[in-house]
Amino acid sequence: MKDLLGGCLLAIGMLIAGATGLCMYMVTGAHWRGLSSVFQYLGGPFLVGVGMIVVGVLIIGSGRRPRY
Repeated sequence: MKDLLGGCLLAIGMLIAGATGLCMYMVTGAHWRGLSSVFQYLGGPFLVGVGMIVVGVLIIGSGRRPRY
């Protein structure tokens, strides 16, 4: 069950972080000069996506540890 929950969080986090990362890349025009202004609007969803990825990996790892 932990593998399923962790996998779902991992997949959704990748989609959110990937989509907002691509939007940041497209809005700045691949020059990264206006990254600070773009990060004000898209930084929240990007960090939420990265957080979901981290939590998903931790949940998957906790489900695979041997229980003694």
